[in-house]
Amino acid sequence: VVAASRALAEDACELVEVDYEPRPVVTSPRASDLALMRWSRQAGDVDAAFGAAARVVAGRYALPRLIAAPMETRGAVAAYAPDVDLLTVWCSAQDTHRPLAQLAHILDRPERAIRVIVPDVGGAFGSKGTVAPEVAAVAAAALRLGTPVKWTEDRLENLLAASQGRGIEGDVELALDAAGHMLALRARLWSDLGGYLLTTTPVPPHTAGTLITGCYDIPAAQVTVVGARTHKVPTGPYRGAGRPDAAYMLEALVDAAARETGIDRVALRRRNLVRRFPHRTPTGLEYDSGDFERCLDLALKLAAEAADRIPSRGTLCGTGVALYVERAGGAFESAEIELRPGGRFAIASSSSPHGQGHDITFAQIASERLHASLDAIELTFGDSATAPPGVGTFGSRSVAMAGSAIAVAADRLLERARALAADALGADPGAATVDWAALAGAVDPPLRVGAEWRSANAFSSGAYVARVALDPGTGTLTVSWLVAVDDAGTLINPLLVHGQVIGGAVQALGECMTEEAIHDTEGQMRSGSLVEYCLPTAAEVPPILTGEVQTPSPLNPLGAKGAGEGGAVGALPAIANAVADALGGRHVNPPFTAEKLWRVLHEPAAAGRS
Repeated sequence: VVAASRALAEDACELVEVDYEPRPVVTSPRASDLALMRWSRQAGDVDAAFGAAARVVAGRYALPRLIAAPMETRGAVAAYAPDVDLLTVWCSAQDTHRPLAQLAHILDRPERAIRVIVPDVGGAFGSKGTVAPEVAAVAAAALRLGTPVKWTEDRLENLLAASQGRGIEGDVELALDAAGHMLALRARLWSDLGGYLLTTTPVPPHTAGTLITGCYDIPAAQVTVVGARTHKVPTGPYRGAGRPDAAYMLEALVDAAARETGIDRVALRRRNLVRRFPHRTPTGLEYDSGDFERCLDLALKLAAEAADRIPSRGTLCGTGVALYVERAGGAFESAEIELRPGGRFAIASSSSPHGQGHDITFAQIASERLHASLDAIELTFGDSATAPPGVGTFGSRSVAMAGSAIAVAADRLLERARALAADALGADPGAATVDWAALAGAVDPPLRVGAEWRSANAFSSGAYVARVALDPGTGTLTVSWLVAVDDAGTLINPLLVHGQVIGGAVQALGECMTEEAIHDTEGQMRSGSLVEYCLPTAAEVPPILTGEVQTPSPLNPLGAKGAGEGGAVGALPAIANAVADALGGRHVNPPFTAEKLWRVLHEPAAAGRS
């Protein structure tokens, strides 16, 4: 419905009549009879490893659907200029070039006839990485009506209609020898993909399947991922996008193995860590670099300090340990740099920010490479008419990919500038000096260079420790403290990295404590407001102690990996393992609500149903 105001449009919606043909409701991926995606991988003699194992440990795990709930909901404005046959779409998105390509496909228009502008965006967390159906409808309406059309969803619409995250279940088995060495892993994952696929819907379950061996040197694995259709809104990337899913299932299983074998949980982890790089996993990934044991050692050291300083108040207390690996980077990004009058630099990047601080980080990279002040650098993002081609901001990839493109472009600009300066001075390059302002005034046209950076995925990693306390009378869970140690390669801006870690950890805290998109037996969502879908507040955030390990990636000139999702990946399994420890080894799937934990404490038979 298109109207002159939102109020009129809402009134007009009441005149629309729709006849529905009810079908049997499917809300569980295990119960679905239609797979929208499948992926499987096997390496090594899995059957022989399980047959020879001294111990086989199995677990069944599940993560509920989550809602990204960015500060700014989705929205778009579209305007068509028939005189130049140009459709301009302003939208709240994570990048410009993916919406451009998707709109061109949906509207059957050449990309040159569409301009996408992404202004400052108030968060996304993965939920704005694909063109929403509503954005396509706005664009189509503007083309048909010849007048600008806008759409902004309210919070209720965002909770109900935006893509959701997680929603995955898994059966995982681990084979170990008598000394506790991991021999092989089997995993079968069922992912709730919703009623249809968005372009990025299959990404998280595939990522979970590939990362299921984590930080451990497991020689053989058999993994199957089934993405099932259910009668819900589609899922898609949500901060972590499959990485927390894999870490949660694997680290819970490792704790179960420690309990069953009687081996200390830290010793069992340490015994099986990957130590040689590059490392090829049985799921087909190649870890570029890392020092998983150093991350673990630092996390344990900080945990000991936290235990001394911060008391755990509660009758039942538990401590959880977890490690993770995070895929970052990959594909390509581009940058263009132009020397402007007065010795200023205009840098256009293909990767656009939505809260991460790209402008600061990218300016630091350029400043160091060009030997120029930060004040002399201006970054531009978010306009497909001026931004160089790229993939976009997601998956902890911006510094490693877009930052490297800026570094290469800056190096090229400096090399060309030295040659031009030598000509102007009549000297050999390096024999004399000229400042940027003087050079800018001496060259015409302006000095401008571009660069594209391509590489394989880099792999960040980390180790987390959590301490929790349970009140057996009410089931209330309190996280006493959290330790977060992350290896994001070379850190360009440690303060921004710290902010990313804290932000991700707090989102994981919400996933652990309260967040769950609940659907009833008819497939209707019952958590469609921020009263029912409870986000954590500052009052629930525990002390978080952070530490950094830096193992530079050999895959890019910066040595960078990614830090955007580590907190969301590592905190979840650490807190989950701490809860299991407090419950005497009984595993419960999140969220760890007071009602759920009270039932587990007072009705032990319910533990297997949680």
